Amino acid sequence: MRIISGIRKGHKLKAPKGMDVRPTEDKVKESLFNILRNIDEDSLVLDLFAGSGAVGIEFISRGAKECYFIDIARNSLDIVKENLIHTNLLEKGILIKNDAIRSVRNLSSKNLKFDYIFIDPPYRQDRLVEKVLKVICENNILKDTGIIIVEHEKELELEIMLYCLEKSDCRNYGSKSLSFYRKSWK
Repeated sequence: MRIISGIRKGHKLKAPKGMDVRPTEDKVKESLFNILRNIDEDSLVLDLFAGSGAVGIEFISRGAKECYFIDIARNSLDIVKENLIHTNLLEKGILIKNDAIRSVRNLSSKNLKFDYIFIDPPYRQDRLVEKVLKVICENNILKDTGIIIVEHEKELELEIMLYCLEKSDCRNYGSKSLSFYRKSWK
């Protein structure tokens, strides 16, 4: 696993061990950023279920201002911190040990709004996706022009309209899919 592009291109990243963590494959990450294109230097990113932090670190390497890394596992956050130190990006990462639902509520109470929210729940816990999307809408932490990216098992078919969100794209990569959501104005 490595950083694909940006100011830290080529740096290798560590991943936590265990079945609960399934790092985003480089080919999926590369495709994701080809879809997103340029990342604005003022972008604020939220990496829920951060695992190794690879996606959030890729956002920072490509120019994002800051990334909030959320994970309930201390081991995962230790790896994220180690990866941020190794890539000299620690000052652009905020690490929070908490569950995703509680974290979204806490971030909302701080009036934070994100340009990008990446959601990749632990293996076979895809039911969390809809719960997290619901709490994101209830707490209004996505900017009006923001994008939510959900990495999930291909067999999980997410609705086109979910709460305040509308699916704008979905791409399949082997057994994985990336679904993209934006605020719905309908």
